[in-house]
Amino acid sequence: MAQAKNPAGGKDNFTRNLVIAVVLGVVLIMLVPTLISKKSNTNAAIPSSVSVEDGYGMVFNKDVKDVPFIEIYEDFQCPACQRFEGITSEYIEDLINTKKAKVAYHMLSFLGAESQLAANAAGCAADQGKFLQFHKLLYANQPPENSGAWTSSYFTTLSLGLGISDNAYDKCIANNEYKDWVVNVANEGAKRNINSTPTVFINGKEVDRNKAYNSLAEFMLAVSKA
Repeated sequence: MAQAKNPAGGKDNFTRNLVIAVVLGVVLIMLVPTLISKKSNTNAAIPSSVSVEDGYGMVFNKDVKDVPFIEIYEDFQCPACQRFEGITSEYIEDLINTKKAKVAYHMLSFLGAESQLAANAAGCAADQGKFLQFHKLLYANQPPENSGAWTSSYFTTLSLGLGISDNAYDKCIANNEYKDWVVNVANEGAKRNINSTPTVFINGKEVDRNKAYNSLAEFMLAVSKA
């Protein structure tokens, strides 16, 4: 038996479609800024040794061929990053100095404004050829997260410990010169779904954090197998 048409059906459909359209509109409005925020700023000032092709990482031995490529995503305020640095830094620096590996440091700022200031300062130090020294010094003196210890004045004072006398370093700190580069690093990391620090890749394969992050022997083994 044919059923009679519901005369109110048209209104119901219109209302339902209107609600759907409004919901979709809200989702798109929320999504667009997210997509835009993940687009790197190609006009951003970048520090020395930064490789745009390598996710805006601070790269050593960029042109060395047939060696492992180690990528380290870290946040200067991250305690686990400090532990990883303490375990592996001398070994990684030796790989860099002997040109036995290509190494990229990606300075993230997951933990807030002080991490951003630290990443910017790392870029300023890189311009002075002091990135690795800065890296080691900062982790050796890591304060509690977001304690207010890391300020522009603090990073300016670090020039004494790093042996930097060039006023360009102080200016770089004061102007937060590489803030857009720091954002680019974060955006490129997001594209690779980096959601914790440290995260380490060797030749594009993520290292097992349950082993190699806490053991120099395990990390060396991961590098040797690359």
